[in-house]
Amino acid sequence: MQNLPVLFVVFLKFLIPTFLLKFPFYASWSNYFLDVVDGDILRSLGMGEYPYQMIDKLADFYSYFFMMFLGLRFRIKNTVVILFIYRAVGQILFFLTRNELVFFYFQNFLEPLIMTYTLLLFKLKSEKKAYKTYKNYLKLIWGIIFAYKIWNEWTLHFANVDLSKKFLGFTGGE
Repeated sequence: MQNLPVLFVVFLKFLIPTFLLKFPFYASWSNYFLDVVDGDILRSLGMGEYPYQMIDKLADFYSYFFMMFLGLRFRIKNTVVILFIYRAVGQILFFLTRNELVFFYFQNFLEPLIMTYTLLLFKLKSEKKAYKTYKNYLKLIWGIIFAYKIWNEWTLHFANVDLSKKFLGFTGGE
């Protein structure tokens, strides 16, 4: 295993969420992008599946705390807290059981909500306008979030489909 690149990627997984409070839009989208590619990077650098899963899930949980603290600033704070608690139950159950299937039952709706809301804030430059737009398009926003996350969590944790292999033809573990 190539230690310096591995440590750098793991460092980024814990650093980027800290920027959520200062740069919500950039940090939420950067955090998501890194979470999509980190497994392929770390596995290609020689990290085993078990250590990767433990680091990834711990970093995810860490990022959810920052998402929740950020969300407390917004008018959607009640929804953010409920979604944080919901996913935290899944995270805790995973750490207790090591069973990824719990993520299908406790989907991560918090992250796409934060990404969507910070996009609205970024584009509209006002929390008042962002909230109004969010409320006006509530059904559409939540329809997309639910459809995406249920598909995503089912694919990753129930069907165990390697999306990198399926869409890109390779995976970091090869």
